[in-house]
Amino acid sequence: MSDDTPDSLIPYDSIVQEALRAVVGRVLGEIEQGGGDLPGAHHFYITFKTHAPGVSIPANLRERFPDEMTIVLQNKFWNLNVREDGFAVGLSFNQVPAELDIPYAAITQFVDPAVDFGLQFQATVADMAPAQTEHPDNDGSEQGGSEAVKGADDGSNVVTVDFGRKK
Repeated sequence: MSDDTPDSLIPYDSIVQEALRAVVGRVLGEIEQGGGDLPGAHHFYITFKTHAPGVSIPANLRERFPDEMTIVLQNKFWNLNVREDGFAVGLSFNQVPAELDIPYAAITQFVDPAVDFGLQFQATVADMAPAQTEHPDNDGSEQGGSEAVKGADDGSNVVTVDFGRKK
C-alpha cells in the first residue's frame, strides 16, 4: 500500500463544509420559529468574513472589521430572518442599530458557549487566514463575555474539518 493518497475526484471537503454550515441555518431557523427567543442560557458567537460575496453590513463596520467580524446573538437582536443561503439580523453596535445580512458561506466560526459547542469552517477564499479584530461592542454582549469564547478554544466539542487537500 502506498503512502501517497490520490487526489479525490469527489469534493468531500466542500460537501462536509456545506453540511456543517447547514447546522448553523437549522439552529438559527429554530430560534426564528420560536419567536426569536433563545432557550435557557444559549447564545451564539458567529464569526464571518466581512468581504465575502453576499455579505451586507454597514460601511462603518466593514471599515472597522476589514477581514473578519464576530457578532453575538444573545440579548439584543431583532428581525432574525433565516433563509436557505444565509440569514439577516438586526443588532446594535455602541447603541447604533444596524442590519446585517450574512450568507452561510461567509461564516468561519459558530460557537454556543452555554453548552461548549462550536464549529469552525475553512475560509472560502484561498489563503485568507483569520485576522485579529477588536471586539465589536454589540450591546448586550457583556453577559457571557469573551471568557465564554476562550473556553470553546480548548477544543472540546469544536468540530474542525480540514482534509488537507494536496496542492
